[in-house]
Amino acid sequence: MAKRGGFQGGMPGNMNNLMKQAQKMQKQMEENQKALEEKEFTAAAGGGAVEVTISGKREVTKVKLSEEVVDPDDIEMLEDLVVAATNEALRKVDEEAAAAMSKFTGGMGGFGF
Repeated sequence: MAKRGGFQGGMPGNMNNLMKQAQKMQKQMEENQKALEEKEFTAAAGGGAVEVTISGKREVTKVKLSEEVVDPDDIEMLEDLVVAATNEALRKVDEEAAAAMSKFTGGMGGFGF
């Protein structure tokens, strides 16, 4: 009588290929993440009066202020411009990360990406 079902002696070829593809995809994703972390993203607010640079690790690395935006009588405006530039730079990081991830997911949703 022939044996039925189960994996006899290891993974079938299709499963083995699938595992290799998953490992390759994971390595590529790790490489893309590392490349993203090494990039810098700069955004400006107030017509360029405030510039904020953020790393791909989502850390602020530089803030540049034009002299004309530093007004002791209007600190709130300067604060708002720094916040706006920082948030825009963070959006750029997120967009780049999403674009890189979409290469792997092929536009599929529902995987938590």
